[in-house]
Amino acid sequence: MATLAQPVKGPMRPNIASADIQLPAVRDFEQVDNEIAATLGPSKGWFLGLALSVAAMLVGAGAWTYQIYDGLGHAGYVPPVMWGVYIITFVFWVGIGHAGTLISAILYLFRAGFRTTIYRVSEAMTVFAVMTAGLFPIIHIGRPWKFFWLIPYPNWRLLWSNFKSPLVWDVFAISTYLTISTTFLYIGLIPDIAVLRDREQNPTRRLILSILSLGWRNTDVEWRNFTKAYLFLAAFSTPLVLSVHSVVSFDFAMALTPGWHATIFPPYFVAGAIFSGFAMVWTIAIPMRKWWRLEHYITLNHLDATAKVVLFTSLVVGSAYLIEFFIAWYSGVEVEQSYFWNRVFGQWWWSAWIMLICNMALPMSLWSQKLRRNPTWLFILSIFINIGMWYERFVIVVPSLSHEFEPWQWTNYLPSWVDVAFIIGSFGWFFMWFLLFVRQLPVMAIMEIKEIVPARRKHAAVHGHGGAH
Repeated sequence: MATLAQPVKGPMRPNIASADIQLPAVRDFEQVDNEIAATLGPSKGWFLGLALSVAAMLVGAGAWTYQIYDGLGHAGYVPPVMWGVYIITFVFWVGIGHAGTLISAILYLFRAGFRTTIYRVSEAMTVFAVMTAGLFPIIHIGRPWKFFWLIPYPNWRLLWSNFKSPLVWDVFAISTYLTISTTFLYIGLIPDIAVLRDREQNPTRRLILSILSLGWRNTDVEWRNFTKAYLFLAAFSTPLVLSVHSVVSFDFAMALTPGWHATIFPPYFVAGAIFSGFAMVWTIAIPMRKWWRLEHYITLNHLDATAKVVLFTSLVVGSAYLIEFFIAWYSGVEVEQSYFWNRVFGQWWWSAWIMLICNMALPMSLWSQKLRRNPTWLFILSIFINIGMWYERFVIVVPSLSHEFEPWQWTNYLPSWVDVAFIIGSFGWFFMWFLLFVRQLPVMAIMEIKEIVPARRKHAAVHGHGGAH
C-alpha cells in the first residue's frame, strides 16, 4: 500500500507539465493530499447548496407529476409547434456534457497541460449533464412508462423501434455517451479513491473505498495497465465529441423545415456544445476554487487557456450564424429568406438578439488578456453564454416550427409554467448530483497533480532556484 506523500511508482502518463501550468504554491505530495481531501468535508455552504438544488428538483418533479396526471397539454405546445422547451433543454444539456469529453479525452491526447486541474470537474459535469438530458425525451413523449418502446429489443409485440424517428437516435446517443463517460470518469478515479482509502478511519467507508479502488496498490504493473486503459478510453471517447451531438443535430437537419434543412448543423452543433460546456466548467470551477481556496491549483493560467478555447469556439459559432444568413439570402428560396428575416427582425427578434449578443458579442471581450485572467468576469460571462446557448436552441426549434411553409399555419409559442418548472428542476437535478459527488470523491485528480509537482522542482533545480517560489 502506497504512502500518501511518496511519488507514484512506475511509468506515469506522459509528462505534460510546462511553464504555463506549473503550480508554484504546491510544495509536496502531502499538501496535495491534504488540500484536495479537505474539499470532502461538510460545510454550511454545501448543505445550503444541496437544499436549494433539492428544492429546485422537487419543483420539476411536482410539475412532472401534475403533467402525468392531467396530460401533456400543460406543456404549452401549440400546433404546429409540437417541439418546445423539452427538446430545447434536452439539446442544451447534451451540449453542456461535451466539454467533459473534450477536456478529458481530446486535450489529454494533445497533451494540453491546462486540463489537469479542471478535467475531473468537467468529467463529473458530463455524466450528470447527460443524466439530466436523458430525462427530457422521456418527459417529451408524455407517457414515460412507455419509454422502453424506443429501445430495440426482441419483444412480445414483435415490433422494432422506428429507426427513422429522432427519438430513437437520441436513445442511442444518450445511452452510448453516458456509458463511455461514466466509465472514463471511474477509471480515472481509481488511484485517487485509493488515496482516500488510505486516509479513511471509518471501517465501513474504508471497505467501500477499498472495493471501489479495485485493490489498487500503486505498483509498476498497475500503472502500466492503467496508462494503457486510460489512453485507450481517451482515444475511444474522442469520436463521441463529434458523433453524439452530430446525431442530435440530425434531429433537425434531416427535416425539410425552414432553418433546419442544412448540412452545417453537425459541426455547428459540436462547436456550440464545446462552447457552452466550457462556460459551464467556469460556472462550477470558479466558485469552487474560491470557496475551497484552490486558487493555487486552478490558476489564472488555466483560466486564460480555457478562455482562449471559449473565444475560438465563439468565433466558430458566430461564423455558423453568419453562414446560415448568407445561404438563406444566396439560395433565393423565398421560404428560407422569410424565415430568417422573421427570426432576426420579426416575431422572434428578441430571442435571436439574446442569442447573438450572448454568444457572439460578449465573448469578444476575451481578446483582452486582462479579462481572460479575471475570474469574476469569466464567471459572469459563463452565465451569459449559457443563457445565450439555451436561446440558440430556442431559436432553432420554435421560430422554425412556428413559421413553416403555409402562412395560415404561422403561430406563436409561449412556455407554460410547467415548462419553466422543468427548466428549474433540471438545474436542481444536475447540481444535486454534482454536490453529492464533490462530497464523496476528489474534485481534482490527485495523482495527475502530483505529476506536475516534481516537474516543477526539476525545472527549478535546472535554473538554480529553490523548490518553492
